[in-house]
Amino acid sequence: MEFTLTEEYIELIRLLKITRIAESGGQAKLMVENGDVWRNGVQEYRKRAKIRKGETITANGNTINVL
Repeated sequence: MEFTLTEEYIELIRLLKITRIAESGGQAKLMVENGDVWRNGVQEYRKRAKIRKGETITANGNTINVL
């Protein structure tokens, strides 16, 4: 799926929630803490990581291309 940024960046847990990969902010936090989220092919453990244009996030079998 594709997500178009309207700002400079978006926090990782917010992105997971907005794209409905996570049902809630709490679930998004758990996914990151458990190592279930990959940022550009590397596990990401920072819940508030700043995701910018050109990055790829993978979680729960879903891939988000940030535009």
